[in-house]
Amino acid sequence: MDDPSTMFDAAFWMTCGAILLLLMMSGFFSGSETALTASSRAKLRARADRGDPGAEAALKVTEDSERLIGAILLGNNVVNILSASLATALFTRLLGSGGVALATLVMTVLVLIFSEVMPKTYAISSPETVASRVARPIRWVTLILSPIVAVVRLIVRGMLGLFGLKTDPASNMFSVHEEIAGALSIGHASGAVLKEDRDRLLGALDLGNRTVEEIMRHRSEIEMIDAALPATDILDRVLASAHTRLPVYREERENVVGVVHAKDLLRAVNKAVREGAEADGLRNFDIMAVAMKPYFVPDTTALDEQMREFLKRRTHFALVVDEYGSLRGLITLEDILEEIVGEITDEHDADDDQTLTPNAQGDYTVEGGMTIRDLNRQLDWTLPDDEANTVAGLVIHMAQSIPDQGQVFSFHGYRFEVVTRRENRITRLRVRPLQPVRPED
Repeated sequence: MDDPSTMFDAAFWMTCGAILLLLMMSGFFSGSETALTASSRAKLRARADRGDPGAEAALKVTEDSERLIGAILLGNNVVNILSASLATALFTRLLGSGGVALATLVMTVLVLIFSEVMPKTYAISSPETVASRVARPIRWVTLILSPIVAVVRLIVRGMLGLFGLKTDPASNMFSVHEEIAGALSIGHASGAVLKEDRDRLLGALDLGNRTVEEIMRHRSEIEMIDAALPATDILDRVLASAHTRLPVYREERENVVGVVHAKDLLRAVNKAVREGAEADGLRNFDIMAVAMKPYFVPDTTALDEQMREFLKRRTHFALVVDEYGSLRGLITLEDILEEIVGEITDEHDADDDQTLTPNAQGDYTVEGGMTIRDLNRQLDWTLPDDEANTVAGLVIHMAQSIPDQGQVFSFHGYRFEVVTRRENRITRLRVRPLQPVRPED
């Protein structure tokens, strides 16, 4: 047996110190990897904007994620393998050939606890803070190891290419929209975000993915003015309408020739009456003299683009046409804003309660023209709106026919009953989920 005085010499303690240092370096690499990959770039950007240089460094070092991960993994593997080799040599010196198994067991426990679990647990508890602290030393590591990492990247890409797989390090795994939507869903599920706030934010995010056709008022529901009507009839219709702007047509409703604003009309009528005899002034009044030129938009226009056009043109009203130029409906700036903030009503709107309440059987009575999106938002349902915009349209699409009154259907996990039908239109339905919906926390 070796003399203990020769076994525990300076070389022994230097080896122990080297193993301890390598374990600390391994913990640093493991914690840095977790912090830099788990941290939110949005939160780091907010910190950087407040003057945190560490957050700014973290943003820069995470721009090339493939290079970052390669450098960290290279450094981590080098120190882990080196520490395991030193431990094996140390235990072999102390215990002979039996020291190999003991060295493997001891180093597995040490690496697992002190180099993996503990630093990663600390890093994941506050990733942005840790990322800001480790970003600058990690940046130096990536610069030093960049030549080796570049070679490794070429080898990896070449091998993946043999299997037909391509990598794009510049692309993000998830879009910003998906990240925000996911964060809002998680926040709502945990109770940190109210349903109304979630709906408003998601509504604003979805404007670019939705078209005018999905929210427009159908042409069958548009109040219009016949240009051939006498001035007194036109004035009566405008005053009786709940809308400020009304399209004007000649001969047929498809032939829209202008849009009259109630305030412009009243000003013109007042001027005509004041300048001539009351009867003659109204008899000679021409509505086209005060009507604005109609503004037509394609039904495929994205909502965010249409909102920008409204603001640019300083108008709130547009007529929607299809690819053949036929009138489909109309859309207003208020319609787009309602997709964000919900239903907007004023003193001139119909005094209808927009809140849906179930009956004793759990059925909700809805109008056929109610959009699926509005129904989903109000009741937190998940009916698909890919093939139809309205509830009635969804039923017709799934039934592949126009159902009769009283018919019942079940699809997508919901029960639909046709309550009333007027000619070829389903005007009212009763809907309920087939499975009970859990109340929100």
